[in-house]
Amino acid sequence: MAQAEILEDLQQSPYARKFWKIILENSAAAHPYLVFLGLRRFDTLYLLERLDRGLSFASFNRLRQNINLSQEELATLVQISPRTLARRRVQKRLETDESDRLVRLSRVFGKTVELFEGDDASARDWLARPQLGLGSKRPLDLLGSEVGAREVEAVIDRLEHGVFA
Repeated sequence: MAQAEILEDLQQSPYARKFWKIILENSAAAHPYLVFLGLRRFDTLYLLERLDRGLSFASFNRLRQNINLSQEELATLVQISPRTLARRRVQKRLETDESDRLVRLSRVFGKTVELFEGDDASARDWLARPQLGLGSKRPLDLLGSEVGAREVEAVIDRLEHGVFA
């Protein structure tokens, strides 16, 4: 099946469609998952610059919509208290460490969408369900730490290679 046909067959959100197109075209984009944050460039130097400045609060909302989490759920994963979240909304900018944690979630979501060949609905479903390879824990519950996120990514890598345990 041609790449264009694959893209047409999938019922994807616009951001998942753009992400999958970047993956299929095997572009030089180092960080295509940044599309889920609403960013338009995907190179490492740009990412580092954006992290240094702090991502916009709009990026928080964009990822929240893409992963389909409530604002409270995403804030918990990014380790932002409700009062701090209210301040960030007014400031329209996240701090560097909060931005870094948001990028981590986008990275894992992108890896999951890639596992499901561009099907973002299946990716969201997989992240929300207990997985045997994670001790019957939900992947989303592990994404609050780098160690947990790496373990979720390791399970995804095993699944991509046909190792189910």
